Amino acid sequence: MLEVVSLDDARSAVADRFFPLRRGVRQVPLDAAAGCVLARDVVAQEGVPSFDRSTVDGYAVVAADTFGCSDALPALLTLVGEVDMGAKPDVACMPGTCVRIPTGGQVPDGADAVVMLEYCEEYGDGTVGVAKPVAPGGNIVFENDDVKPGEVLIAAGTTLQPHHVGTLASLGIINCEVYEQVNVGIISTGDEIVPADVVPVASQMRDVNAPVLASAAEACGARVIRFPIVPDRYDALLATVRAALESCDMVLVSGGSSAGQKDNTERVLSELGEMLFHGIAVKPGKPTMCADVDGVPVFGLPGHPVAAYFMFLELVRPLLAGDRKVLSVAAKLSAGVPSNHGRSELVPVRIEQRDGQVAAVPIRGKSGLISQLSRADGFFAIGRNLEGLAAGAEVDVRMFL
Repeated sequence: MLEVVSLDDARSAVADRFFPLRRGVRQVPLDAAAGCVLARDVVAQEGVPSFDRSTVDGYAVVAADTFGCSDALPALLTLVGEVDMGAKPDVACMPGTCVRIPTGGQVPDGADAVVMLEYCEEYGDGTVGVAKPVAPGGNIVFENDDVKPGEVLIAAGTTLQPHHVGTLASLGIINCEVYEQVNVGIISTGDEIVPADVVPVASQMRDVNAPVLASAAEACGARVIRFPIVPDRYDALLATVRAALESCDMVLVSGGSSAGQKDNTERVLSELGEMLFHGIAVKPGKPTMCADVDGVPVFGLPGHPVAAYFMFLELVRPLLAGDRKVLSVAAKLSAGVPSNHGRSELVPVRIEQRDGQVAAVPIRGKSGLISQLSRADGFFAIGRNLEGLAAGAEVDVRMFL
């Protein structure tokens, strides 16, 4: 029997063994890249921008010509030309002169700053008055300021977002290599479990875990494969897990993770692979286990839906989400929360604005009721060696998916 591990140790064991998840690679066009996970570093073959560019509408100048000017004593410069968008300037800027330039236009040779249009006035005689000084480099993005040739622009493992797509487009990259979606197999177990569309009789219960885990995995970009509910029989669970391993990059088994006579998950996972841990010092989620089956992570999650969901968020989501950071909010507890000494505790909360501060309001009620989470925005953790937190304590609330 494996020793119960801390939540931190469980996270580390999963990350050290399985991150990044093993999967295939495919090429996608840029228009379909958002949401995909990049499989290769993107290295810039050219710089961005490829020329010195104005960030404002105004006049390209030699910055020193504007030093000391004001509304009462404007600098007088000779207008010698204008920059056309998309064209290389055919005029240079010498001391005592200026060139009219639009936002995005190429800065002419000799100019080292651009004065905003609103601080300038054309007098109609070929001169321009500048009423506000500008420092060298002012209102200019210089060549290669944004991207330098040879720079690793986007690292492998990055989940591509719209701003990444824009960056790739700016470099003329129209295809990129991304990882295939992770196939996640989901298996619910228990003689008492019936599908969600079936009316329970006697002591039966609808399957909550499979829909919850499936939607959570899909929210992380995975492709879900759901298997039929498995009765409390060792041979049936063994056959179903084996079937899942044939087509899945990860398997989630909920139920059967405790030490009861019909709890077969540990026996099956131990037979198929190497058990990394069975039992975490956390509430809810103590019976959670994880095994390595030929490089495929197989999780045994608790049968209680709240516990299964929390363990998904703590252990599974980081693998599926890759580099994506979990949104967290710093808040102050609106009320004290007692806790069990010796185990970490995950506490659901609602986020509210109270007296100009962000408040974390604990969701009260009996443990294990999934309906409680519908009133929550996220959760925070109480350390295993604490007996609770007092009202006003600062907590880091990790938001749900």
